[in-house]
Amino acid sequence: MQSFDAVSAGLTHECTRIVEENHVVSHTGTPVLSTPMMISMVERACMDLVQPLLPAGYTTVGYEVHIKHKAPAQLGAALCVFCRLLEVEGRRLLFATRVSEAGRLIGEGTHRRTIIPIPD
Repeated sequence: MQSFDAVSAGLTHECTRIVEENHVVSHTGTPVLSTPMMISMVERACMDLVQPLLPAGYTTVGYEVHIKHKAPAQLGAALCVFCRLLEVEGRRLLFATRVSEAGRLIGEGTHRRTIIPIPD
C-alpha cells in the first residue's frame, strides 16, 4: 500500500486569482463572480496544496463541497483563495477554505478530496 506521509493536517496554501470574464455571470445587471467558478478556484487551491507532496502517479479529486457564497466579487477583483488541510484519513482529505477580497469575505466552507492513482 502506498504511503502519503508528506500530506499532513495543518498544511496551508494561499493564492491570488483575478475575476475574469469567464468567471462571471451578468444576469445580475453587474458582472459578478459565479458560485461554480468560486468553487472551482477553491478546488484548484486545495489540489495545488497537496499535489507536490504526492508520489509520482497520484493526484486528487474532489468529492464533496460545502461552500457558502457570501458576497459578490466584481469583474477584475483580486481574490485571495486560502485553504488549510484539516484532516487526513488514509487517502481522504478535508480542507477548510476561504475566499476574500481585500479582507472582505466572499465565500467559505469545507471541501473533501481523495488521493487516487493516475491511470496509465
